[in-house]
Amino acid sequence: MPPARRIEHQVSAGGVVCRMANNRLEVALCGRIQPKLWALPKGGPDPSETLEETAKREVREETGLEVRILAPLGYIQYSYYRSQDNVRCHKTVHFYLMTPTGGYTEQHDPEFDVVKWFPLEEALQEMNYETETGIVKKAAELARAELVAT
Repeated sequence: MPPARRIEHQVSAGGVVCRMANNRLEVALCGRIQPKLWALPKGGPDPSETLEETAKREVREETGLEVRILAPLGYIQYSYYRSQDNVRCHKTVHFYLMTPTGGYTEQHDPEFDVVKWFPLEEALQEMNYETETGIVKKAAELARAELVAT
């Protein structure tokens, strides 16, 4: 008989990195080729990190970009089952609107195969997770005002 199922609560943080290019809003997404995946950069905190520090570090590691936080975007929540240890995980991911200040997408870590800038509408079509597309839509509303003002 398998052991009783546990519930684990997890917290992570990430970012929606936006820029204006040729008068259109672009979003940086992290991708895997097989199976095909386009998602936002995010990950768990190191000990004693704030959510903002975690978000900036994870974005830097996963995209190769140095970023500045412009505004908090809220969070998403989802659950998944980790079969190897029979655990139900409830995850909360906090997101921030960010703009690049340096770095290169070619310098991303090996967790993803590619990091690519997408025009907003194409990004929304390519992304795998509906909860993340909702965050990107919210980011786009804020980014248009923030990036024009900076």
